[in-house]
Amino acid sequence: MQFTDQIGHQFTLTETPQRMVSLVPSQTELLYDLGLGDRVVGITKFCIHPNKWFNTKNRIGGTKNVNFEKIEALKPDLIIANKEENTKAEIEALQKLYCVYTSDIFKLEDNYKMMEDIGVLTKTENKALEIINQIQEDFNSLKPISNSKNKVLYLIWKNPYMSIGANTFINDIINRIGLNHVEIGNRYPELTENEIQELNPDYILLSSEPYPFKEKHLEELRILCPEAKIILVDGEMFSWYGSRLTKAKDYLVDLIEKLA
Repeated sequence: MQFTDQIGHQFTLTETPQRMVSLVPSQTELLYDLGLGDRVVGITKFCIHPNKWFNTKNRIGGTKNVNFEKIEALKPDLIIANKEENTKAEIEALQKLYCVYTSDIFKLEDNYKMMEDIGVLTKTENKALEIINQIQEDFNSLKPISNSKNKVLYLIWKNPYMSIGANTFINDIINRIGLNHVEIGNRYPELTENEIQELNPDYILLSSEPYPFKEKHLEELRILCPEAKIILVDGEMFSWYGSRLTKAKDYLVDLIEKLA
């Protein structure tokens, strides 16, 4: 089967993959939910879901520093990667040796296409479509915030503070709950305390990942933006594409209520 992935890379699968390696935590979870347990032979050290895979599967390094020797020993017939999670150099090196499917996701629609693709590649199309339909129904049922104050700043890092730009999956989820992210240009811009004050957001959302914001960090930001509503949020619900989004509805409904 000739296939083209989301970055335009073409590869040919001669048989249905039986030895897969996933380099992306959220897509590892998708492979599990597609019922591909015995066919996934390697994951990264950041692939924490499901926990039983995290504890038992071969680990091939991190998302940005994969161990090529460990991958070679596993003899994969398909590697699942992502343009943002993995480095360009490592993806290109792996493409020369293996069949590599690389996703590139900015919106929910890109996520649906990725899930559909992986379903086709692994002969689990029906299960993939079932998960896609559930996520679509869940997001279509959300009632977005209708407040006139809807300007939000989403922070993913501290020292320095880092946020997100418009062309990100996180921003797409933010828009779908009725919020507009402050306009700050770059994909993952750094911000000074003065710049945060000048942005004057109505809400500040502190993500649990990649930086583990905690309660103690709320007070620091309240000093900078005393009028803003500041909340800790589960970063997985905003940044993990794939089947994790089947768990997002109740969380987002509750968050909408808190913000409203």
